[in-house]
Formats: sequence, C-alpha cells, structure tokens
Amino acid sequence: MPHPIAEILTITLNPALDMSTAVESVRADEKLRCDAPVLDPGGGGINVARAICRIGGTATALVALAGFRGQQMAALLKDEGVPTVAFSLAGETRLSLAVSDRHADTQYRFVMPGPVWTDTDLERLLKQLQQTITPEMHVVLSGSHPPGVPVAFPKMLAEVTRHKNASLTLDTSGAALAVQTSAEGAAPDILRLDHAESQTLAGRPLSSLSDVAQFARMLVKKGHAGAVILALGAEGSVLAVENTLLHAITPPVPVVSKVGAGDSFVGAFALARATGADWSAALRHGTAAASAAVMSPATELCRDSDLRALLPQVSITQL
Repeated sequence: MPHPIAEILTITLNPALDMSTAVESVRADEKLRCDAPVLDPGGGGINVARAICRIGGTATALVALAGFRGQQMAALLKDEGVPTVAFSLAGETRLSLAVSDRHADTQYRFVMPGPVWTDTDLERLLKQLQQTITPEMHVVLSGSHPPGVPVAFPKMLAEVTRHKNASLTLDTSGAALAVQTSAEGAAPDILRLDHAESQTLAGRPLSSLSDVAQFARMLVKKGHAGAVILALGAEGSVLAVENTLLHAITPPVPVVSKVGAGDSFVGAFALARATGADWSAALRHGTAAASAAVMSPATELCRDSDLRALLPQVSITQL
C-alpha cells in the first residue's frame, strides 16, 4: 500500500520581488538604458515551494506580502502554479534589483528594505499558523527574518509544530540561527546549515569531513535539532540523526549558477520525507537536487530531468 503523502507548508517572512536586468556598461551620472527586466518571486521558503512543484510535488507557500509588489509576487506564484497563502502586512514587499554590466562581466545588486513588523503582526501570524498547520504536516521555515520579528521566532514555531504533531525544517542564518544553540525553547526537527554558517555556529574552522561530521553529531546529541544537515558545496552534504551519520555526494557537474542549490536541496529532501522516504533516500534526493540546481540558471532552481539523471549517481557513505 503506498505511503500517504504528507502536506508541505513553506514559510517566507521576508520575501523579495527579484528584478534583474542588464546594461552595456554601468557609468556614474548617466542615464543607463536597461534591457527588459525579468521578475521572479524570491525568498527561501518561496524557492523551496517552487523547487518542490518543479520536481512533481506540491507545497503551499505561506508568504508575508505587502502593497503592490506583494500583489505582483502573488501573481507570479500563481502563474507558476505554486499554491499560496498570503499573510498581509502594511507597507511594501522588498524589491531586489540586480543589474549586470555586460562589458565588465559584473553584477550590481541592490536590496530595498521591506515592512517592519509589529508585535500585533507577530501575534496575527502565530494565530494564522495555529489554524494552518495540521498534524503530520512538513513545515519549512527558510530565509532571513524581517525587522521586528524576534530572533527566537523559529523556537516559537517549533512549539507550534510540536503541539500540532507536525515537523519543522529550519534553514536560516545570522542571529536567528545562533539562538538555536540555546537550551531554552523547542528545537526544529531538521536543521540545515551551509558550510559558512556551520563554521560561524561552531566558532572555528571545520576543515575536514571528520570535523563537519562530528559537529553535526554534537548538535543532535545536545538536542539542538532532531536531525542536522551540513552542506559542503561541491563536497556534498552530511546528515546526522540519532545514531546515524551519512555523507552524500554526486560526481562533478557543470556549474552555471550556485544560487538556489540550498533551496532545491531542502525542497527535494522535504518532498522525499513527505512521501515516506527514509533518511538515506531523502538525503539522496536532496543531494541530487542541489547538484541539479547548479546546472541551471538561478531562477530555474533544479530541473526534474537533471535530478532524475543524478539520483542513481549519488554516492552515500556511512561515517
């Protein structure tokens, strides 16, 4: 009998409408004629949901949206077929502008500020999450925190998911990540970090696979997460859970853009777990998706055909 597919909910508190364009050369004090802009919905949780939909799954994206740019974001997600639940805010959703200089082969990135959250906004969000999250649901909180949202919000969310008998995957950075090593509050079921975040959290270089594996094992042993995934870029990923320590890697692939690899990993990993895959199989899917993502432009995330081709090539080693 096939395993029932659990619902997946991604949460993006600080989305950005990504606008990209190009000019022949960036010069000061001149009116620069730009190419037609390309608009994409941006933000960690949004990209996780987009990746899941691109590889044949379904995920609902709960997104904090404000103003006209928030409406544009909702329309873009609808066009992509990503089910969306809007959390409405005052103000305007962030705009991220990327301008490529063709002559110098460089890119300039400008990120505008978004809404500042109030205590009332946070209370409304927690109430909405209580109503939206259901038992057995796989919840993914990914991306940066907007101003006004406390760094302990992931622990607040972990309390909600634990009470609802749902699971939480956390992929964040900065102060919101640092607070996860506090003994206070609930811990996520799955914590994912890239290599730089791992070293920052460890407070020391993690220069070998053994260093990475032992740090991941320590985080699980101390109860900071039920499972920990440490990404190593081209060197794959390490997964620590209970008494299991795994390393997964694909053969080298042509790199077009490294942007979106982490979100693609989380999307494929979450989808695999939601369909009943064990830890090793989910790690295989996540690793293949991350490698598939770097083979395509950033806005495309991972392609399903590339993921399927890479799946049997993933090497998994017990550490």
